[in-house]
Parts: sequence; C-alpha cells; structure tokens
Amino acid sequence: MHKVLIVDDDPVQSRLTSEVVAKAGFTALTADSGAKALDLLRTKPGIGAVILDMVMPEMDGMAVLEALRRETIAIPVIVQTAQTSLDTVISAMRLGAVDFFVKPVAPERITISLRNALKLGTLESSLKAERARRDGSFSFAHIIAKSDAMARTMALGKKAAASTIPVLIEGETGVGKELLARAIQGSGDRSGKPFITVNCGAIPANLVESTLFGHVRGAFTGAVSDAAGKFREAHNGTLFLDEVGELPLDTQVKLLRALQEGEIEPVGATRPIKVNVRVISATNRRLLNLARDGAFREDLFYRLNVFPIYLPPLRERRDDIANLVDHFIARFAAEEGRRVTAISPQALGMLCGFDWPGNIRQLENAVFRAVVLAEHPILRPEDFPQILATEKGRSVAQGDRPAGFTPAAPVHIDNAMGLPRMPDATPAAIPDRFLDATGNVLPLADIEKDLIAFAIDHNAGRMAQVARQLGIGRSTLYRKLKEYGLEGDADVA
Repeated sequence: MHKVLIVDDDPVQSRLTSEVVAKAGFTALTADSGAKALDLLRTKPGIGAVILDMVMPEMDGMAVLEALRRETIAIPVIVQTAQTSLDTVISAMRLGAVDFFVKPVAPERITISLRNALKLGTLESSLKAERARRDGSFSFAHIIAKSDAMARTMALGKKAAASTIPVLIEGETGVGKELLARAIQGSGDRSGKPFITVNCGAIPANLVESTLFGHVRGAFTGAVSDAAGKFREAHNGTLFLDEVGELPLDTQVKLLRALQEGEIEPVGATRPIKVNVRVISATNRRLLNLARDGAFREDLFYRLNVFPIYLPPLRERRDDIANLVDHFIARFAAEEGRRVTAISPQALGMLCGFDWPGNIRQLENAVFRAVVLAEHPILRPEDFPQILATEKGRSVAQGDRPAGFTPAAPVHIDNAMGLPRMPDATPAAIPDRFLDATGNVLPLADIEKDLIAFAIDHNAGRMAQVARQLGIGRSTLYRKLKEYGLEGDADVA
C-alpha cells in the first residue's frame, strides 16, 4: 500500500486530508512543518507522494520544493494553497510539483490527483532504471527490494560492488539474478563499462568455446572472419555467465584458466590474449551438488564461489509484491496505451498470497496480461484468471503449453533438477533396465547406442539434460551421436 505524506500546519485540514487519503486506499502520514516533512522523506522509506501546503511558518512549501530538488529526492508532489495566485502555481510547477489544487477541494479531486501522481512517479522510476540499465549505471537504488528477506542480499551485493571479487549468484529461475549482477557492476568502479551477458545453457555445444573466447579466421569450417568472443567484448567491464552450471566439462577447463591467468586463447590462435574482466556467475541449481555428482569441476566451483550471494524467491519476499505490481502496472499501461492506474485491495491480496513458482518473471507476465485485457482502470481479481483458478483449486488451461510446464508448487533451488519431462515420455512406456532406482537414466558406461537414443527420447531432445544424466560433456555426446548415426534424433536440442 502506498504511503502519502500530508504536510500542513493546520491540524483540521491535515485530518480531513488524511481521511480522504485513507478512504482512497493509501496510508496517510502527517507532518506539521516543512522541516519535519524533509526529515521523514530522508529517513522513512516507501513514501510514494506528498500533498504539500504552500503557506506554513518558518519553512513554507516553496522552500520544501527547493530542498527536494537540491537533495535530488525524486518524489511526486501535489501542492495545495488557499491562494489563487497564478505566479505561485507556476513557480511550484517549475520546482517539480506535478499538480495543484485550491482549498477547499473535493475528495474525488484529491483521489484522482494522487493516483495520477503515484502512477507518474512509478513510471519515472521505471524509465530511470531502464536508462541506467542501458548505460551501465544500474544500481541497487533501482532494485525494488524493501522486504527484510532482501536486506542481506542487498548488503552482500553492495560489499561485492566495492571490489572485483568473483561473485556467484544462486537463486531460482525468474528471481532477477541478472539485475543484481548489473547493480553490482553499476555500483562499483566498472560502472558505465561493458556488461556482457552469456546464457551458457543456450549456446550450441560446438560453439561454446568460440562464443566465449573468440576465434581466428579459418580456425574451423565457417570461420570466415575473426571473432572477438565475449571475454574480449567485456574487456575492462563485467562478464555475466548465466546458468554457468550448463557449461560442458571441457569448456570448464578453459574457463578456469581464463579466470586464473587473466588471459584467453581464441580458437585457432597461436598465443594467448590478456583480458581484464570481472566475472559474475549465476545458476538456478546448487553448483556444489553438481560438483559432487561430477557434472561440474570442483576447482572451477571454488574459483567461482569466492563470494556467494543467495537471491530469495518471491514467496520469501512478499512485502515487495505490492511495489512490483505498481511498477509493472505503470510500465505496461504506458507501453500499451491502457488506462489502468491501480489494483484493487482484493486483487493485491490474492497476488500476495500466491506462491509464484515462476517468481518475478511470472508476476510480471501476469500483470502484463491483466493490464492488456482489463476493462476497468482498477485491476480486479478476475483480471488474473490463472491465479484465481489456482487459488480456488481448479486446474488452469495452458493452451499449447504442456501440462506441468509451470510447477504447481515452488521448487527450491536445492531440489531443482532441470526441465520437466514432456508428457508423452512417461516412465510407464520405458523399459526398466534403462532407469535407476530414482528414475534417472543410467550412465553411458552401461549402455551405448540404445541408451543414447532412449535418453534423447526420454528427455524430449534436451541435449544439455541428456548429457548431464549420461554423465558426459555435450561435445562428447555430439561426437557419439555422429558415430552412431543418431544426429537426426537431436533436432530438438
């Protein structure tokens, strides 16, 4: 719920305005002087707008506006005055006021003005965050994280920003690991420098090394020109390795050398190249568990895990949901040209009570859909049919998406194993000799060609998961596919 600060030295007027603000669904805070108002704005987080009286003793409304501009406190201010002087209004607007009204004012006028001001403030914050993300100056101030669960994460992030120590961010899918990585860079000495993102799970196995370290012309078929690679693109900046646990084992060896020696060797090159790169890694699975299972090199794990940061899922930071929803409403309403201004308390309560297995990304998509299809300016529970259906215990139609694609309940990072099996690959139709006691595929050492073909079918062509369950690197897997003539079975990879 938004907090609105009412600044007025008249106790009667302050009480009346507070009642209007509370009736409109906001939390009212009061200050009887400009000095007290500034103290509250400096120390109390979460204030979304200010209703400011222009005529007060000692420090009037104009002085408060000047102080806000001087201290770069960006917050929507609505001024109210008993005078009708046009000069006063113009001066206030030039100092940053977003609206004004003359006393006495109708309650409906205050409510409309507040909602517009809050929407404008949220939209301005969103635009500033997007500009900062693009120019490399994104900081912790741009992250919506007021809950207690995020306090330790933010504190660790700020400490990490003060050095170039390798950082490993662990958290479930959709919690915002890349944003945290950007804030770490934007708050440190490398602010404004390149921030290069690599999704390690989305690179074809035969191109991983070339993508990371580059190649020289003629190094392999199709290498018609030199390629710098992500490490050189991130020179003097930050390289963000997303889902680093998906890297093939043979590439992990070269990544370890690059981190230890500060130099890379492009494919086909005759000598290494020095690079100055700060590496931040992220994973939605416990790297320690992967290292114990042999799917990730222990020496690389210890190199990346110098400064681990855990990013909690949305269900552990429910206090942030209201602010996130306001942020998404303002952003999507502006982008889509929709006249949606807020969310009803009933709908917000429903969203705050949902467990969000897809975390912030799922919340963002739910609000996007609601804003686009809403028929009223205030979002209602029925504008979130999937969440509403889940809350009522009914199954939700997923269209063309396979059943089970989104987990019905959250899966903690300690238990996250990978993408779920497609519905047409059920264990009932699979020979037991290919499965161990837990339902996973046996190692490649036991069975070769038939097991590989079975594993591809069992995992719906997800080659990263096939290689992980077989206990081999993806480059080895692709070589064996070619040997056994199974390349056609890997079209879904």
